[in-house]
Amino acid sequence: MSKPVHWEQSGHIGYIRFNRPEAMNALNYETLTALGEIIETIEQNPRDIRAVIVTGEGRAFCAGADLKERGLLSEQQVRRSVKKIQQVFSALERLPQPTIAAINGFAFGGGLELALACDFRYAIRDAKMGLTEVSLGIIPGAGGTQRLPRLIGQAKAKELILTARKINAAQAYELGMLNGVADYQEQLKQMTEGLAGEILANAPLAVYQAKFAISKGLNTDLQTGMDIESKAYEVIIPTKDRLEALQAFREKRPPQFTGE
Repeated sequence: MSKPVHWEQSGHIGYIRFNRPEAMNALNYETLTALGEIIETIEQNPRDIRAVIVTGEGRAFCAGADLKERGLLSEQQVRRSVKKIQQVFSALERLPQPTIAAINGFAFGGGLELALACDFRYAIRDAKMGLTEVSLGIIPGAGGTQRLPRLIGQAKAKELILTARKINAAQAYELGMLNGVADYQEQLKQMTEGLAGEILANAPLAVYQAKFAISKGLNTDLQTGMDIESKAYEVIIPTKDRLEALQAFREKRPPQFTGE
């Protein structure tokens, strides 16, 4: 039996690919557990894995929660599933490595929430997406009510969530939900891998601390954010990569970063 989430690594890029195309890559408990284990592996290997691309197999990126499974669960089991998806997506968001969602098709409900937990989002032009939970008698439960307003503003997020509206990639880009739109699948791959490559050219620990400072400081006041930035900078000062960058500058050559 094939795994519900496929994991592979090429160079310093890790690839997470949802592998339930027959179910539009819907998130059942098995899939969430497998995803959580992969995220833990990534977190434990920051020197080897320096960027992560998340995508789906088939016509969907991720269609959200597996409603067939949900229909068979008791209320207590539903609570367990909701808690699990929150935990796993938050773990994805907390990864030090930059994460890139390659939205290759449908991304509804928890599928879009998964993309929102990533640092960057690119989508194929014919992709459709939306936080459609209220049309199913529930609400976004994996961060959608919190991450989307922070990304595109409160009024626009409320409009999308309260109407359960489905939008296309061009509309999502206009709203600021996407970093880019690809015309075909190979271009989507090129765009996401191109961004990952640009990031990989830089010092890994500096990238991680810059991401940390932005993420942690964004929802604080300016002075607290400046303090967070200062502490993140302190982490970088004793690193070998910082000294290597200075040496490379003097020698007029590209730096060779090791993540130390």
